[in-house]
Amino acid sequence: MYPYVRMAKELWKFRNAPRLGILEPHISSHRIWPWDLDPWRELNNGRTLTLFDLGRIPMSVRMGFDKVAKGKGWGITVAGNSTRYRRRVTLLQKVTQVSRVVGWDDRFTYLEQSFWRGDDCTSHMLLRSAFTSKGGIVPPAEVLAALGQPVQSPLLPDWVSHWIAADQQRTWPPQR
Repeated sequence: MYPYVRMAKELWKFRNAPRLGILEPHISSHRIWPWDLDPWRELNNGRTLTLFDLGRIPMSVRMGFDKVAKGKGWGITVAGNSTRYRRRVTLLQKVTQVSRVVGWDDRFTYLEQSFWRGDDCTSHMLLRSAFTSKGGIVPPAEVLAALGQPVQSPLLPDWVSHWIAADQQRTWPPQR
């Protein structure tokens, strides 16, 4: 089940936090509860992706997207991701999450999110996100202009550009 109570807690916790610029990181802390675990008693890989929502959504609110989206009828959707899992995370451990936008192109915004236990990165995700409307994808430059943010993306890191290029080579739709 989706962690609505935890999301509400995160949104409440950051309700008075300073507004973020588009390239500023959002940092949050999370405890791993029994319902986050898989049968091997470690943080479930699918739950990791859900917990990344607990950083990404409050980050977008801190950037002001919630108010702009409400006025324009926009939303945000995940359009792809790649995740590395490198360290076990187990019951009751506390992790720090860092969420940040790394750049955008004419259709998508690219974010990276990571979990940290001290100085040790436990997982890292690159996420492609799209702003949406009833008419389809809203160009990031249009959204950023509405937010009063710079519309010119910084140069995407090579590893992000390579991921974009590799993903464009995937056959779609896949074979059944």
